[in-house]
Amino acid sequence: MWLRALVRRSEFALIGLAVLIGVLAGLIVAVIRALVHLLHYLLFSVPIHGTLSALDRLDSPYLALVPVGGGLVLGLTGLLIRKWRPRRPIDPIEANALQGGRMSLIDSLLVAGQTIISTGVGGSVGTEAGFTQAASGFASVIGSALKLRRNDLRTLVGCGAAGGIGAAFGAPLTGAFYAFELIVGTYTPFGLAPIMASSIASVLVVRAIGLPGEITVGSVPAIVVTQADLVALFILALVCALIGIGIMRAVTFVEDVFKHSRVPLFIQPMIGGIVLGGLALVTPKALSSGHGALAQLFISPGGDLSELCLFVLLKSIASSVSIGSGYRGGLFFASLFLGGMIGKIFAILLPILAPTVVANSLVYTTVGMSALAVAIIGGPLTMSFLALEITGDPRLVIMVLFVSMIVSVIVRQVFGYSFATWRMHLRGESIRSAQDVGWMRALTVARMMKTDVKAISENQTISQFTEMFPLGSTQWVVAADADGRYAGLVSVTDAHLSVPNGKDPREPVSTILRHENDVLLRSMNIKQAAELFDRSEGEALAVVDDELHRRVVGMLTEAYVLRRYSEELEKARRALAGEKWQGEA
Repeated sequence: MWLRALVRRSEFALIGLAVLIGVLAGLIVAVIRALVHLLHYLLFSVPIHGTLSALDRLDSPYLALVPVGGGLVLGLTGLLIRKWRPRRPIDPIEANALQGGRMSLIDSLLVAGQTIISTGVGGSVGTEAGFTQAASGFASVIGSALKLRRNDLRTLVGCGAAGGIGAAFGAPLTGAFYAFELIVGTYTPFGLAPIMASSIASVLVVRAIGLPGEITVGSVPAIVVTQADLVALFILALVCALIGIGIMRAVTFVEDVFKHSRVPLFIQPMIGGIVLGGLALVTPKALSSGHGALAQLFISPGGDLSELCLFVLLKSIASSVSIGSGYRGGLFFASLFLGGMIGKIFAILLPILAPTVVANSLVYTTVGMSALAVAIIGGPLTMSFLALEITGDPRLVIMVLFVSMIVSVIVRQVFGYSFATWRMHLRGESIRSAQDVGWMRALTVARMMKTDVKAISENQTISQFTEMFPLGSTQWVVAADADGRYAGLVSVTDAHLSVPNGKDPREPVSTILRHENDVLLRSMNIKQAAELFDRSEGEALAVVDDELHRRVVGMLTEAYVLRRYSEELEKARRALAGEKWQGEA
């Protein structure tokens, strides 16, 4: 197929494909936002151009039942989906880390649909999960159809996510670095052009449609950073880091409560909806992703301290209960709103605690917004560029970057995970980012072993063995017992040296066996094989069918494992350093 060959060989063609994905991502964002607004209009009587979280109160207390009914709908649809497609859907981070960028389009669209329902009925979750899942799913399917190489496919998945986030905020740099830091896992010179092109294309699409960005900030006053400000920013970073860790733990706590209860899985979102409905009676700002409420934070310079503290508590509970009970969505937008409120609280408290410090509410709201998002989502550069693109003030970015780096280090040292990788950790995965480790898992012992293995009975004498295998004929021979089970390895050199060293040539080779208990399995990956070689201090190991029957199916040497490992690492290093374009052979 000429198109496949063109994209695989031409960087310009790959960039063109990335632009197409960006256009598609922009349209996806527009459709999802329109559907969510429509649901809010129909279910909560929100003005069609308004937002649910911007409401001061519900028009009727009966509207608090919407999350309850919506939770039941979500639970029933989830039950049907699990029966139809029992496999868990893969998100872009996991796809790039473990699957080489391969995603299911059907699963991605189902996730996007569940996200629309979750946010539309008032779930305190963000729509970014739907944006990135659907856009990355389309990108993955297009790349797979063109049979792109692993690195190129991972880049396209990053293009989809960049387009989704860039279009959501009207911020192309934010979208691009979201992809680099969170979806691709690293910055590569040759990944810059397609990912950036996709993000820009998506932003142009939503602007052409007439959709504004999710966050609008007024003009930022002149900023003068003093030593007192640096101390205050450090304290704000510490507070945001601890609150971020607390929220991630709270989500897990809610999930554990439901997991250990006897409540059927499809009922759990409805129970979560009951909690959300109760919170909505206090304030609707606890519902949905929080775009409108965040916009109000930037518009109004002041704020009531007790009210803001209450909103932080209610929003934290709402987000934890929503995700923990089974609502589909992310914490990106919720973390921005929560962080903005924490920053505003900090700006109110700071002059009280330190009268000589002048705290600008808009500045601390922006810094707090970015800081908590870094704590929960990750991506310090992503959040710094978000602050730059929504304010247009590079002076503010320095403060955001300072706080983001501190938050990132604290969370990494104290907790060790972002929200996405934390949830993967709970499922038993060991990955900490989207960096590609899938190649390591895919490179199994079965793919590396040699199958033409020489074998003998362990009862053969040493003299018989040396006659059958003269020096130089081979290095290792497998010995098996009377039932054909693996008994150990015989070194040809050891066998020939054993007689001059005083060994009786009539003794069986079972007396000179090595690695009787050290065997490889075909399913082991290269990392596990290398670790076993290190523990056993062996130069070669037999591969058996399973631990029970121990039938020898092959052999693998440490030298070959290390060579293959070095080759793969060199490929990754060259791609990272940009020494060859990803599309080259």
